Amino acid sequence: MASRHFLTLLDLNPSELQGVINRAIELKRMLRAGEEFRPYTGKVLGMIFEKSSTRTRVSFEAGMSQFGGHAMFLSPQDTQLGRGEPVEDSARVISSMVDIIMIRTFGHDIVERFAAQSSVPVINALTDSYHPCQLLADMQTYVEARGAISGQCVAWVGDGNNMAQSYINAARQFDFELRIACPAGYKPDSDLVADNADRVVVMQDPVAAVSGCSLVVTDVFASMGQEAEQEQRLQQFSGYQVNAELMSHAASDALYMHCLPAHRGEEISAELMDHPDTVIWQEAENRLHAQKALMEFLLEA
Repeated sequence: MASRHFLTLLDLNPSELQGVINRAIELKRMLRAGEEFRPYTGKVLGMIFEKSSTRTRVSFEAGMSQFGGHAMFLSPQDTQLGRGEPVEDSARVISSMVDIIMIRTFGHDIVERFAAQSSVPVINALTDSYHPCQLLADMQTYVEARGAISGQCVAWVGDGNNMAQSYINAARQFDFELRIACPAGYKPDSDLVADNADRVVVMQDPVAAVSGCSLVVTDVFASMGQEAEQEQRLQQFSGYQVNAELMSHAASDALYMHCLPAHRGEEISAELMDHPDTVIWQEAENRLHAQKALMEFLLEA
């Protein structure tokens, strides 16, 4: 049987995604209770990084270790991918030696080409187009704090980047309304928006976007690789900061999230980052639990 992959949220159906979220919550409980659960002794996770990361590396590596397995970190300097070997050739070789693979890279076509030739499950740990693992953590965090997100209103404020596009897929798979507020010229993929027009709307006014919503989400204005645009983007995104004033227009018990790392005082205020009721740190920790549940799902599929 062909391996299941997780390149976007659409690779699992809504029931499977909910199962992963529920399992993540259970694995989190088990870990905190000190229950030993090491079902993958001898299994190896290959971690291919063409983009640097803190949370992604630590969460995947710790998760596989907690499962009893081993995680192998591969930077561009450690593989022939960094020297021009075809993605397809690397996929055939690496997948013949490990049990599951995660890739953090640039073009989404790279993970698609890799998965097409891989004999083991492949996880998209971030591309320029999507960041589905972060959405698993975000959805877990919302469920833990507020219950089911189905039928709720979610606002994305900021750049129409890979996180925004993953939230579009999440609106479809988890059945919620999504409002995206971004300046002209920074909108998410128009085809993706059109395909989900029944539940996604793009606008420029952040206040209108967050009005009455139960979750407000943001990310840095200049993503990795866009550092040269930082000053220009700061001007373009003036007025798009998630802060106490903006949150006053959301539902009274609304949550706010950020995938991190954050530029305090730019896309989000330091006040919100340090507020005692924030779930941002819980959201970050949940990368560990959600990805453990995902790896378990794919290894058992």
